[in-house]
Amino acid sequence: MNLEELREYCLSLPHVTEDMPFDDDILVFRICNRIFVLTSLETKPFRISLKCNPERAVELREQYPDKIVPGYHLNKKHWNTVFLEDLPPILIDEMIQHSYEQVLAKVPKKERELLKMH
Repeated sequence: MNLEELREYCLSLPHVTEDMPFDDDILVFRICNRIFVLTSLETKPFRISLKCNPERAVELREQYPDKIVPGYHLNKKHWNTVFLEDLPPILIDEMIQHSYEQVLAKVPKKERELLKMH
């Protein structure tokens, strides 16, 4: 997955927005103004950081120790940094979807209800 494929996939999810709140290098994708994907536009190799259920995060790190590591500069319990090269596309999509759902689950019910109206 490259940057354009990442953008296309993330923006295909309902109510997702993108912005660059930190600097001109860090692109984030949000649901209800809460970040679920971060990536650096300049860092090589290309990687993304994703929110993850703590147990699943550990499983993924054990299964792909060279590709999935604790979140860089993030809460290591809840975030993984994923080096995308050579990972199955279906796994990448599943991890992005999982991150989206993890963040959306923490959105207050009132805010989630507003999403349903739009």
